[in-house]
Amino acid sequence: MKNTNNSDKSGFVAAASDAANDLRAFFIDSLRDIYWAENALVKALPKMAANATSPHLSTAISEHHSITQNQLRRLEQVFELLGEKAEAKKCEAMAGLLKEGDSILAETQPGPVRDAGIIAASQKIEHYEIATYGTLCAFAKTLGENDAAKLLMQTLAEEKEADMLLSDAAYNQINFEAAAE
Repeated sequence: MKNTNNSDKSGFVAAASDAANDLRAFFIDSLRDIYWAENALVKALPKMAANATSPHLSTAISEHHSITQNQLRRLEQVFELLGEKAEAKKCEAMAGLLKEGDSILAETQPGPVRDAGIIAASQKIEHYEIATYGTLCAFAKTLGENDAAKLLMQTLAEEKEADMLLSDAAYNQINFEAAAE
């Protein structure tokens, strides 16, 4: 029987032949991962905005769409600073989060409950991005890539702000409307 997860009976996982062997290579690989994620998000955000019934939520998602497009350009600048081509590598985490978001839309009727679901899905995405950009900032600083770190910190701050806006929308209106239905 073929071992499909590259681990032996003890749980040790063998590295793939193209596995990163130093922090810089892992940093670049992680940048490619989030680059894919941000591109996928740019495609998904208009659908989320269109399915939100709260004008406030729809506007917040649409505004974050523009911010996400700027974040993609910023990532391209980071790749350029590192002398690397901006290439995407499928981000399984983001693919899963977006799939979950689609499931939430299918499992809820339009209205406050769906809006609460959109916020829940969006916050999971924001939390993933916050964790990722925090890690990328740390890697950039460790590697002495201070200009790249500054760009990544800008994006990290934007992701934290988006998370706060979603929390405000949920706690100030939408969750209460959903509970009343």
